[in-house]
Amino acid sequence: MDATHVTPGSPTPEAQPVTTCYRHPSRESYIRCTRCERFICPACMLDAPIGHQCPECVKEGHRSIRQARTVFGGKLIGTPFLTYLLIVVNVLVYVLELVRPGIVDRFDSLGRGVTGPDGLRYVVEGDLLPPGFHEAGIAHGEWYRLITSGFLHLPATQGQFGILHILMNMYSLWLFGQVVEQQLGRVRMLALYLVGLLGGSVLGYLIAPEEAAVGASGAIFGLVATYFLMTRKMHHDPLGGGRQLVGAVVWLVASAGFTFWQGHLGGLLAGFAAGSVLVFAPRKGRVLVQTAGVLAVLGLLTALVFVQTADLAGRSLWG
Repeated sequence: MDATHVTPGSPTPEAQPVTTCYRHPSRESYIRCTRCERFICPACMLDAPIGHQCPECVKEGHRSIRQARTVFGGKLIGTPFLTYLLIVVNVLVYVLELVRPGIVDRFDSLGRGVTGPDGLRYVVEGDLLPPGFHEAGIAHGEWYRLITSGFLHLPATQGQFGILHILMNMYSLWLFGQVVEQQLGRVRMLALYLVGLLGGSVLGYLIAPEEAAVGASGAIFGLVATYFLMTRKMHHDPLGGGRQLVGAVVWLVASAGFTFWQGHLGGLLAGFAAGSVLVFAPRKGRVLVQTAGVLAVLGLLTALVFVQTADLAGRSLWG
């Protein structure tokens, strides 16, 4: 074996510096990230099309991949979780109604009326209220009723129609909700649902403030209106949007004598207004246009509530 000969006075070869992982300085590493060329240890090596990359480069690469979207700007989704969640919430609230029936009077869409110490609604003759009784409703600061009423349904004590009320609404929500959610995306779908719900409550407050209503019909009529608009743009109608819309209008007219038709009509109109913006917004600046349009509809509904509240403040509950 040959020994390395070092000539006296010649420089000795310097030891190569030890390279370490950029994330774990205590670990030696001799492999570089193929993207940023930083040294990475085996724990930080992630497979790449060529060689290995560090976690930061892989994460950055995922962000740079454009996610596929629908023609309405919604992210492509698989399972319509929002639709299922809304159904679950409505059913759970209905179960709560069975346990505590008083919550219906407490959270329905009453515009103004009189409630007693037990929270139930009463008709009181005369201008003076008995002790423990007080005026209640949206006109008296209970704004939450505009939303909470949309998650309540007719009590089971009102015969078969009480059960049919929630069954029909949940079936319609399942039928239209999953299609609208898959096309618009969850955020737009939720905004549309709430706009339709609020539209139904507001129209009821404007036309019949002394009446109270419950149900998700306003929100569902809003979904039907938007689904119809979507089919006009897609030229594809798996659920028969035209027939569904005609059926909704026929039901609106036929049920005027025994249901709260104001809520249905309000949801339908609000759904058309918000849905038109969501469906037909131009691709350029679409998110901004859609956001501004939905906020404009919400602003109009809010303004109508304030105007009606101011008008009712100048009128006695007893005429």
